[in-house]
Amino acid sequence: MKHVLEFEKPIVKAREELEELRRKQELKNTAKVTLAITDLEKKVEELQTMTYANISPWQRVQIARHLQRPYMLDYTKLCFDEFIEVHGDRHIGDDNAMPGGFATIDGQKVMLIGHQKGRDTKENLLRNFGSAHPEGYRKALRLMRMAEKFSLPVITMIDTPGAFPGIGAEERNIAEAIAFNLREMMTIRTPMISVVIGEGGSGGALGIGVTDRILMMENAYYSVISPEGCAAILWKHRQHAPEAAEALKLSAPDLMELGIIDGIIAEPTGGAHHDHHAAAASLKAGLLGALSDLKLLSIEKLLDQRYDKFRAMGKFTEGS
Repeated sequence: MKHVLEFEKPIVKAREELEELRRKQELKNTAKVTLAITDLEKKVEELQTMTYANISPWQRVQIARHLQRPYMLDYTKLCFDEFIEVHGDRHIGDDNAMPGGFATIDGQKVMLIGHQKGRDTKENLLRNFGSAHPEGYRKALRLMRMAEKFSLPVITMIDTPGAFPGIGAEERNIAEAIAFNLREMMTIRTPMISVVIGEGGSGGALGIGVTDRILMMENAYYSVISPEGCAAILWKHRQHAPEAAEALKLSAPDLMELGIIDGIIAEPTGGAHHDHHAAAASLKAGLLGALSDLKLLSIEKLLDQRYDKFRAMGKFTEGS
């Protein structure tokens, strides 16, 4: 059964009524039924336009977490010509929450790395719900260094609620793994692009997000903390997550205005989960555009711009 978000239920109900009328029309096609179908089609269209034109930050968070939303490996199949996965961090082992390897997009060779979630219990256990361990971040950096060696652009896909906070991850130094990536990614001598395709949670997202271009799917979110976590701290209850989402400025339009991201990739009406192929086509166009722009820059210019980009984040002016 398809997962329906709370704010989408009126649209789904109207669509079901429309389908029922169309079934009646097949049995008995009268002018009255035809008129009713025309009126209801107009109502559905207006309801969709009104609902999706006024999506709140909290509703975008819900869309970003949708179970039918395309994940990293879905986009890998739809956007890239081929993908050869590389395993292991050469220290501890492999991390299935952070697949990566060689890929080609429109004939161009790249290194592709990203977070991967699961859709059922078995897959979520394999992928650890998209929350990578230290070995995932160390593998990611190993692949970036390999890309640098062979002069391949790096593309990372961010989709995680956050890095794994378990005891084992702490014992293997998850904080150091992410911090080391932040420093080293600033010096990788090859073009790098990251795109937030779903959830962009805290250091878990930033651990593969220090890149020359940061793109974001229209209904993804990118934040220092989840709305529920923020609500628990500030309001002492997660029921205030909608207010927290608004305050965190975690949506793509807000982050674009603040200069945190460099581009927004349009999604099909209602979100990427409604049409995987259309979402993938938009993502592919966005990636190819960014690759084309970065290829025009020298490596030294690239590194200078990358440094300046992240140094400029966090600046603000006070107003009345």
